[in-house]
Amino acid sequence: MANVSHGRSDISSHPDVGEMRERYDRMLGGRDVALVDGPVFLLGLYCAASPWILHYAASQPALMTHNLIMGIAIGLLALGFTRAPERMYGLSWAMCALGIWMIIAPWVVGRSPDTGVIINNVIIGALALCLGLVCAASAARRTPMS
Repeated sequence: MANVSHGRSDISSHPDVGEMRERYDRMLGGRDVALVDGPVFLLGLYCAASPWILHYAASQPALMTHNLIMGIAIGLLALGFTRAPERMYGLSWAMCALGIWMIIAPWVVGRSPDTGVIINNVIIGALALCLGLVCAASAARRTPMS
C-alpha cells in the first residue's frame, strides 16, 4: 500500500515564499481584530430585536424604535468593519459613543422603564463600549505616529 500521508514540510525554501507572505498580509489588510466583527454584528442584531425578545415593544414604543435604529447602526458598523477595515476602524470611537448612549438611553428616551429594560440596555451598551474600545485600540496600535 502506498504511503499517501504527507508530513509537514518547511516552505521557507519555496521560491515564492516572499510573495506568498506579502499577498497574505495584503489580503488580511492588517486586521488583527477580525474576531470582533462577528460579535459586533450579533450585538447589533440582538439590540434591534431586543424589544420583541423582552416584550417591551408595546409598553415602550419610543425605546423600541430607538433600539431598532441603534441595532441597525451597530450592525452596519460591523459590516463596515468586515468589508473595509482599513477605512472603518477609525469609526471605532463611534461604536464607543453608541455604547455610552445605549447605557443612558432608557432614562432619556424611555418613559419610566422597568428594571429589565434598563439592564438590557446597560448590558448592550457595555458590550458595545468594550468591543468599540478593542477596535479603537487596534486601530491606534496600527496607526503610525508622526
